[in-house]
Amino acid sequence: MYVCSCFGITEKQVREHAETGACTPRQIAGACKAGTDCGSCVRKIQALLGRGSCPRRENLDPVVLTSAVEVPAALAAPAAEAA
Repeated sequence: MYVCSCFGITEKQVREHAETGACTPRQIAGACKAGTDCGSCVRKIQALLGRGSCPRRENLDPVVLTSAVEVPAALAAPAAEAA
């Protein structure tokens, strides 16, 4: 059965990528482009991946989203003096 009709990705292909280590929709997208066009299959991909024993996302994805950005002291000091 097709999961991503935009790229013709099947449920079997998603499961194969998951078995080789892709355990987030972003990692599946990186492996086969599923979920990168219209996005309607992302929830299907999430359902296939489930909530298994995958390592934390921060350890796997190159992009880590955080709510705070650390600024090196050398860069922060001139801004503090200007204020």
